[in-house]
Amino acid sequence: MSDEMKWQYDLEEYIRQGEPGRVEKSWAWQTAIGLQAVDGLKTSEYLLDTAKEHIEGNITIDEAQKRIQRYYEQRTERTKIEDETKEADIVSARIAKLLGEKSFQFSPAEWLNIHRRLFEGVFKHAGQIRQYNITKKEWVLSGDTVIYADHNSICDTLDYDFATEKQFSYEGLSVEVSVRHLAKFASDIWQIHPFCEGNTRATAVFMIKYMKTFGFRVNNDAFEKNSWYFRNALVRANYNNLQKGIHSTTKFLEMFFGNLLLDTKHDLKNRIMHVDYVADDNHQSVNFKISKCQFGTLECSLEEVALLELIAKKPTAKQQELADASGKSLRTIKRLMKSLQEKNYIRRENGKRYGKWEVLI
Repeated sequence: MSDEMKWQYDLEEYIRQGEPGRVEKSWAWQTAIGLQAVDGLKTSEYLLDTAKEHIEGNITIDEAQKRIQRYYEQRTERTKIEDETKEADIVSARIAKLLGEKSFQFSPAEWLNIHRRLFEGVFKHAGQIRQYNITKKEWVLSGDTVIYADHNSICDTLDYDFATEKQFSYEGLSVEVSVRHLAKFASDIWQIHPFCEGNTRATAVFMIKYMKTFGFRVNNDAFEKNSWYFRNALVRANYNNLQKGIHSTTKFLEMFFGNLLLDTKHDLKNRIMHVDYVADDNHQSVNFKISKCQFGTLECSLEEVALLELIAKKPTAKQQELADASGKSLRTIKRLMKSLQEKNYIRRENGKRYGKWEVLI
């Protein structure tokens, strides 16, 4: 069992037990931990142990936050891995606290406050509007960027979008139409990208709390297992390239929101959102070349990229077949496959003997 599957299984055990207090806390922690994947971050075993202590009622959420903070303050000599998990651990504990609070105000100030509370002491400008323009190379756009709001117009744009949403009436709308509208609103405010860093995580927390005011029960599985899909869907909802025939679309985001709020079972695959994705006539295979595999701070080696391409072409291939096709040893293929699974780029469906590999990017 991979580390990712282990923490999911551990926290889901509390849900299976069905105790209301523990279930709610477990949902919050699963969402909090899963959301770190939007920036390529992973939490530590210490964070998971702390989360369990909180879920079981042995410590409060405030004590959990203090425990995580002290853990990193006391460890003056940290490994590289611990340096990488520090942000994920601290922010996860803060997300869990925010999601457990009932208070909420629909306003730009609330969004800024959420960002400040999530990233204070982590980012220098937590809760502050960025003072410069930004671009970000996106894997799903083959290295291109979304056009974000000009820093001079951020405040005015925020006020306009929030005022428009506040005046919008959901009365008489079906739940499905309401969810599509919420997806579009999330897309619009994310495109503003008011902060230097941490925009997607702050957007997710804000939207979860906002949607709860409508009485929605948010399915934590969506963010727990598909947070990178959520970010890529936001990107595709705000990207146009008419020369290449690419138009902005919220359809991917609507699928995510359907799973999040309506318990639909859409198959959320990142590679289908890629601008170079081309399905065959039966929509059963894909002519898709992975030119570069980069996700936040995680990168694939050239060997891993080549292996991903082979798997995409023949998902049912055995490891020995992949070794023969790539010219690598079986030992090397096993090592690369393990690495790709740990990075959540591939997963096995339907067991070892009769299953197949699914490329998740």
